[in-house]
Amino acid sequence: WYHDNLTRHAAEALLLSNGQDGSYLLRKSNEREDLYSLSVRGKDSVKHFHVEHTGTSFKFGFNEFSSLKELVMHFANQPLIGSETGTLIVLKHPYPRQVEEPSIYESVRVHTAMQTGRTESDLVPNAPSLGTKEGYLIKQGKIVKNWKTRWFTLHRNELKYFKDQTATEPIRALDLTECSAVQFDYSQERVNCFCLVFPLRTYYLCAKTGIEADEWIKILRWKLSQIRKQLEERNATLSS
Repeated sequence: WYHDNLTRHAAEALLLSNGQDGSYLLRKSNEREDLYSLSVRGKDSVKHFHVEHTGTSFKFGFNEFSSLKELVMHFANQPLIGSETGTLIVLKHPYPRQVEEPSIYESVRVHTAMQTGRTESDLVPNAPSLGTKEGYLIKQGKIVKNWKTRWFTLHRNELKYFKDQTATEPIRALDLTECSAVQFDYSQERVNCFCLVFPLRTYYLCAKTGIEADEWIKILRWKLSQIRKQLEERNATLSS
């Protein structure tokens, strides 16, 4: 869970997109050589706390610890207090340095850099949070089987769709923890279609191109695999 030179922005993107309350990671601070930043997610926001390395110990607020392990063990039981909101945060889930991210994002970022004439490093602060996606898709109606273009956003475990990109309220928010499968669909007369299978309904969606449909399927399948992994870990913890 030590992420070395990870930026503040990237830490927030990782913890908000793929973490949960109590997820944390440690990184080098941008301010001083002897400072580290402990980034912790709590109540849908990320707080950053300074950890000072004295050479022989680690100072955190009024506390001093002989090792980082001792610091984490301490705050796994004692809540951290976010200074701005007073939100109580406990260190529960170390965010691993090696994590499976959908591979499509690297190619998307490089392609964007080529199109805009900027370098990849220029795009990092403006890059979308890992594990998110948005765009127009054509959706089949539930009762009347006509097709309408809708604006879709994928964030954390929710797939929302809106009337268009300017709408502020979604028509519906789909909870991906209830989704059992995402796959290409060849039953429709349209091309570049895929479907999401839920207990009470299967949603049929079409993209403009096969590449775009493939990107949506990859990111959604990756989300489902992460959800299953978290569920298995939770069940294993409960059974033990």
